[in-house]
Amino acid sequence: MKILHIVSSYWPAFEFGGPITSVHFLNRWLVKNGLDITVYTTNAGLRGREDVVLKKETIIDGVKIYYFPYYGYVHWTFSPALFWALAKNIKKFDLIHITGVWNFPVSAAAFWTRFYRKPYIISSRGSLMKEPLEKKSSLKKKIYLVLFSKKDLKFASAIHFTVEQEKEEYLKASLPLKKAIVIPNGLDAEEFNTITRDSIEFRKKFGIAADKKIILFLSRLNWKKGLDTLIPAFSEVLKKEPKAVLVLAGPDDEGYKKNIQLLITNYQLQDNIIFTGMLVGEDKVAVFQESSVFVLPSYSENFGQVVVEAMYFGLPVIITKNVGISPSVIRAEAGLVIDKDENQLAEAILKILENPELRRKMGQKGKKLVETEFSSEKVAENWIEEYNNLINV
Repeated sequence: MKILHIVSSYWPAFEFGGPITSVHFLNRWLVKNGLDITVYTTNAGLRGREDVVLKKETIIDGVKIYYFPYYGYVHWTFSPALFWALAKNIKKFDLIHITGVWNFPVSAAAFWTRFYRKPYIISSRGSLMKEPLEKKSSLKKKIYLVLFSKKDLKFASAIHFTVEQEKEEYLKASLPLKKAIVIPNGLDAEEFNTITRDSIEFRKKFGIAADKKIILFLSRLNWKKGLDTLIPAFSEVLKKEPKAVLVLAGPDDEGYKKNIQLLITNYQLQDNIIFTGMLVGEDKVAVFQESSVFVLPSYSENFGQVVVEAMYFGLPVIITKNVGISPSVIRAEAGLVIDKDENQLAEAILKILENPELRRKMGQKGKKLVETEFSSEKVAENWIEEYNNLINV
């Protein structure tokens, strides 16, 4: 089975968040199961890297990857080279798996796939959920939806959703749908198990005293992530737990960091909040191990890959109802699910910080949840079944 995966940015462009990791984890497990996987992507987030060769095959974990140069806006990733490579080669594949909605590679792939009458899947990755549609460039998205995306969605053999909530919001938007596939993201423990951990060095590196209780936010510094709720909530937490420290781990997304810094200044929290930038490898493992609780008070998340990562390390999680994985967290009792409200968030953080036994039990249940429901091996098996169903229609 030969699958072509189209995505605007790919491993190791980690600055673009969870999909970079989850898509590659899926592809390398598909390869382990005997599938022939090729990825067409751009060099978004990878410009200037000597290890990224353009327009030639690169193999990572058995996955064949072609990086094509893009021009202009990084989230549009206009790439003539990718367009013509698709025109030449797309007919060689059994099925096309497209990840994304609002960028050039998606529309280009959907066009050539229809031209050659190949089955294709679109994984929208939360792009068509209510909050992202209404709060970020809503007019531009509505125009693009009418001009391009509705046609791409209409002729897709299936639309993939990571959770039921994402599917429900898609249906409420009255968007075209031939078939729905609901498969969660997976976590590949191999990424973490091979890394040497040095938690003491991590604390030294970022100036965090040994007695400090770390509240961890690990994600892009983006408007959608709910930092406008987290900062004032943390201010309330400090009044009762002065040894708490908030670690904001993630890259700045479209200059939003300055908004966060203004909030921090307004609440006079400069000495209690640490920006680490994007963490990978040893530093990422260490911050998970050293933290007391993980928080993600987002406006909207189709899934929440980093929540799965935090639970794998035995961290209790605090997330909003708007995070797609929240029903699983509630069912497993792996954390606390709240409204996007600063008082609820402050109370939830304090509840976990002040109860070591509760923290331990939630952590254990979260790790078990990841191992039983979100392993990359199990997710890959589900995808293979769906691929076969679509190819054999």
